[in-house]
Amino acid sequence: MSTTSRQVDALRACTIFKGLSDQDLQAIAAIVREESYAVGNVLMDVSAAPEHVYFIGNGTVKISRFTEYGEETTLNVISTGNIVGELGVVDGRERSARATCMESTTVYALSRKDFEHLLNTNTTVAMNVLRELTSRLRQANDNIVQQLESQRKTSEVRLAKLQQLIEASKIVNSTLDLDKLLGLILGAAVKSIDADRGTVYLVDSIKLELWSKVAQGENMVEIRLPIGKGIAGYVAQTGETINIPDAYNDPRFNPDVDKRTGYRTRNMLCMPMKNKDAKIIGVFQLLNKNEGVFTADDEHFIDAFSAHASIAIENARMAQEMVSNERLSAVGRMASTIIHDIKNPMGTLRVYAQVMKRKSGNEEAAKLADEMIHQVDRFVNMTQEILDFTRGVSSMNIQELEFGEVMSSVLDFIEKDLTKNNVQLVRQTEFSGKVNLDQDKMVRVFYNIASNSRDAMPQGGSLTVKTVRDNGFVRIEFTDTGSGMPDEVKKRIFEPFMTYGKKHGTGLGMAIVKKVIDDHKGKIEIDSEMGKGTTIRIVIPAL
Repeated sequence: MSTTSRQVDALRACTIFKGLSDQDLQAIAAIVREESYAVGNVLMDVSAAPEHVYFIGNGTVKISRFTEYGEETTLNVISTGNIVGELGVVDGRERSARATCMESTTVYALSRKDFEHLLNTNTTVAMNVLRELTSRLRQANDNIVQQLESQRKTSEVRLAKLQQLIEASKIVNSTLDLDKLLGLILGAAVKSIDADRGTVYLVDSIKLELWSKVAQGENMVEIRLPIGKGIAGYVAQTGETINIPDAYNDPRFNPDVDKRTGYRTRNMLCMPMKNKDAKIIGVFQLLNKNEGVFTADDEHFIDAFSAHASIAIENARMAQEMVSNERLSAVGRMASTIIHDIKNPMGTLRVYAQVMKRKSGNEEAAKLADEMIHQVDRFVNMTQEILDFTRGVSSMNIQELEFGEVMSSVLDFIEKDLTKNNVQLVRQTEFSGKVNLDQDKMVRVFYNIASNSRDAMPQGGSLTVKTVRDNGFVRIEFTDTGSGMPDEVKKRIFEPFMTYGKKHGTGLGMAIVKKVIDDHKGKIEIDSEMGKGTTIRIVIPAL
């Protein structure tokens, strides 16, 4: 087929030339120029002079404009048999849009002068151009309306998400109770992205663990997992977002939890919770979108919600710290007042006891006087110890002592108190050797532990005290047959003001015990089981 015949066939397929004779088409074919363009080539651009119109012989052309923000908006897509660039030629103005080839495209270019002559001399072509312009105007109107409708729907969705974010932020800022706050944060996250359930973990930066609380029957149970382990641990370590649309087809998902609980995880969204300094303080783990899978919009929402949740958590922690500090300060003021008020009378009692001991000439009276002196010193020292703890002061009177003698003496004293409360003391003190100790403080540690054991056995029982050498250390164990304590109490027992099953005391006893053991470069551990008793294990260096 000759070039002219091919051009005539291509022009015949154009809507602009509908109804023209072969003679007319041949005349037009003689004055057009065939041009070929690759994918992505720009056929004409904005503000260019309108020198030609183009008839698409084969291919597709996208008509678009760029906003002042650099976003490209598609106005029309023109394919084989249509005209491109006629507006600029008709109105004589610069190009108002860009024409880009969406595939390999063949066009037939007709000069502006020839196109104007064709319009003026051929009414059929003029009417066809008018119809085409009218059709495109209608199509442009439809496109604009569709875009406006789409933008409105998008705006409504975003407004609804913003309203959800505002409501969620109100909810999480309604309490300063950290345990309650975690539940509110999880509830708001689950509801806002239409998940079925989930977990909010917080980072324990000291133990390098994630922890959370989950309902188990009527109780809340704390769960912990190492940072870096599992999907939540990986997110806490890396800060990455993990969105799994099909859990059982993803190798990162571990189905063991589903097997234990009977729950089936379909999809999962796991995201970090970051504070204002971009530090990861927790992890959201959300399961099973009720319809479909978790989307990018869900990720954006949780990311935005994360900022509000982290602020609420830090506010709750700050409030708890302020309350704790204020309580410590109050106890410190009380201890300071007590020491001030009792120093003179206690000093007087101590002197009287010493005088009684010297003048009595009676061995029993001398023992009672010694006991009075001991109790006076213990009371003053205990009050001073509380004052020091509230002020963060740590003064030690370390001496090299024979541990067996210290332990025997303190157990003799403890045994009297235990016997009065129907508690049998069982001694298994195997260790004998020297240690560096602050005797007064360590004696108070042992007495405090024994007193707690006594309180845990109101109906009586036994307290076994065991001491053994253990790789350069002395290990001291206090094992009672009392009521034990729940895991929640066990994990918080060394926190200030933490008490369990007691109506008396300051709640500082075990916090001070921990501080004294730390000052001795030792460590303390607790094993306890409800209904079976408690073992408190202390390890300190031996000489």
